[in-house]
Amino acid sequence: MSNEVIQMTDVSVAYNGTPVLDSINFSLDVGEFCYVIGRTGAGKSSFLKLIYKDVNPTKGLVKVADFDLSNLADKKIPYLRRRLGVVFQDFQLLPDRNVFDNVAFALRVTGQKKRFIKQRVIEVLGLVGLSHKRKAMPDDLSGGEKQRVVIARALANEPRLLLADEPTGNLDPEASASIMELLHQINNRGMSVLMVTHDYEVIRKFPNRTVQIENGSLQDIKVL
Repeated sequence: MSNEVIQMTDVSVAYNGTPVLDSINFSLDVGEFCYVIGRTGAGKSSFLKLIYKDVNPTKGLVKVADFDLSNLADKKIPYLRRRLGVVFQDFQLLPDRNVFDNVAFALRVTGQKKRFIKQRVIEVLGLVGLSHKRKAMPDDLSGGEKQRVVIARALANEPRLLLADEPTGNLDPEASASIMELLHQINNRGMSVLMVTHDYEVIRKFPNRTVQIENGSLQDIKVL
């Protein structure tokens, strides 16, 4: 097993001949936390989509969680995505299901047994501090609580990598800080985390490796 959970080598992406990412080289180690920043339209979404194979590179090699995405058959894509947990800015919770069932859904679609599902859901809800809310409906939760449910769901299948796409974008400062503390707790347990953000205050308060996408290129930077 590689020590790198993501490895991109000379990767470019173009849409209808228009380059978005150009000759990118990037790696993320097991257990590493990294921010991705860049202006709107810089290519951050395309960068994430490369990782869960929603976009294919125009050239270059992409390896994620020991999968070589260059030669990955379509039928194997679900297996790749089970190794990834994704946290969205807009939550994407099922409004007609309670907290327990929203998290359990991620396990049911992979065919896990009922007993295991119950045990695992209780475990991850405890990890995010929401055991007492397992019967609550999404509309009864605050924004920060909804994001904790999303994180619990992302962790349900024990992924190797957590992708967080603007996870604090819809939250107030207090809830944002709470979510960042949770993500760092998860990272401290050995989970690799790749987080897209535009919030420099979050980066300053919770410093980690930061890469910037600009004019199609990606480079490590320091946020002062």
